[in-house]
Amino acid sequence: MKTSSLVILLLFLSVSAFSQEWLTDFEEAKKLSKQTNKPIVLVFQGSDWSAPCIKLERSIWSSSDFKSYADKHFIMLKADFPRKKKNQLSLNQQNHNNELAKSYNKAGYFPLVVVLDKEGSVLNTLGYSKLSPKEYIKSIESYKND
Repeated sequence: MKTSSLVILLLFLSVSAFSQEWLTDFEEAKKLSKQTNKPIVLVFQGSDWSAPCIKLERSIWSSSDFKSYADKHFIMLKADFPRKKKNQLSLNQQNHNNELAKSYNKAGYFPLVVVLDKEGSVLNTLGYSKLSPKEYIKSIESYKND
């Protein structure tokens, strides 16, 4: 019994070590950004209808390389715009995402990745590119070379 409990605990810890914290509240993201001095990576996605968004999720956001790096260097904020009824967001969350789109995604591009400073000013924008997680991280952080 003790051995199986230990195995379950270790499995949980190893999974949670690579779990990525996605926020959905912009004010919370700005607060954490100020506390940690990490930029905010705001991702506009159509998680259940946009093929490039789904590819970005699978190839970048879900990769262990990106998760590990992001945990140490970014505040991750997701603004999802699902279309399927089963994936609908709460009215409050949808309104919140709509407000973010009015400010940062007026053209309605999906996916759109917007890198923000702790005040919410845009540092960089990018979309889907067929890159490795490490290359995508370099793209996100290319504003540092300006």
